[in-house]
Amino acid sequence: MEPSSANPTQRRSGVRDETLAELRSRTMRAVKDRNTAPELTVRRFLHNAGLRYRLHVRGMPGTPDLVFPSRAVAVLVHGCFWHQHPRCDRAARPHSREEYWEKKLDRNIERDGQQAERLQRSGWHVEVIWECETRDKAALEKLLARILRHPPRRARQP
Repeated sequence: MEPSSANPTQRRSGVRDETLAELRSRTMRAVKDRNTAPELTVRRFLHNAGLRYRLHVRGMPGTPDLVFPSRAVAVLVHGCFWHQHPRCDRAARPHSREEYWEKKLDRNIERDGQQAERLQRSGWHVEVIWECETRDKAALEKLLARILRHPPRRARQP
């Protein structure tokens, strides 16, 4: 018989493990890839500043979160954990299943670089805003300034 003071999350029985696995699975399924809180914050800020954009353009490498076709700017709103924001506390890697998380997160970083490179080769300027920066109005204003630095393209002559 187990002592009553034992931590229930430390117990290892088939039922308990299945319950934790199901909870973890539900949590991971709930992670969204678009319309996240940081993305909505950036969208509201830029819209209130008078900028208009397209969302999640599928034909573009990496399906950028916001696209300013007239300025050739693609904005990626990255979660600090999932995209491993350097020097950010939110990017701490889990200590359980370290091999799994290392492989998964390293692949995310590699894919981000490849997609940004493909966008740049296609003539797009890529701007990244991190989840932690969306809480800082100064960081959002810097993003706005970087976007506005790229003047609107002229319409192509037929």
